[in-house]
Amino acid sequence: MILLPALFVYLTLNISYIWSGFVFSIVIIMNAFSMDEKAQINTLLNSLPYTRREIVSSKYIGVLIFTFIVVLTIFIGNLIIQRELTIWIDLMFIVCLVMVSASFIFPFSYQFNSRYLFIGSLILFGIYMVINTLFRNLNDIIRENVRILLSLQNINVYLLILFSVIILYICSWFLSIRIYRNKAF
Repeated sequence: MILLPALFVYLTLNISYIWSGFVFSIVIIMNAFSMDEKAQINTLLNSLPYTRREIVSSKYIGVLIFTFIVVLTIFIGNLIIQRELTIWIDLMFIVCLVMVSASFIFPFSYQFNSRYLFIGSLILFGIYMVINTLFRNLNDIIRENVRILLSLQNINVYLLILFSVIILYICSWFLSIRIYRNKAF
């Protein structure tokens, strides 16, 4: 939660609040996850009267809570700093991005050590850099596609995307429960 004041600083610098909200949410979530990865924590958690399903579920619910706090901070920050209301589609886009990312990160994190997640992130960054050298304007292409997506006027498209993200999140949740249940500590 100490990162939330830093989010206000980013809002004053006119950095994309979608990007800032996404990065801050992922950092907060992964920090909480890495704290729980220590051997002593797993021993403690498994000795408490909680099932492994409840332990995994608490992390998935935590993603939603932390993301809501970041989105609320962005909304209030834009209202105070920029004196404008944040568009709800932008806020939902942040939530969907975080949910999709968590849907892939959590099962991977439950299966492997976070050291491997770091290595995987470096590999993905390397792939991005190679693609970026092949297509010089990759960031502009991504920015333009996001702008087109956010400017759509058809609410059915947003509902379809939201429904797909929720299905992916739930499937990831069940996969993580299965992985954690079979994990030996």
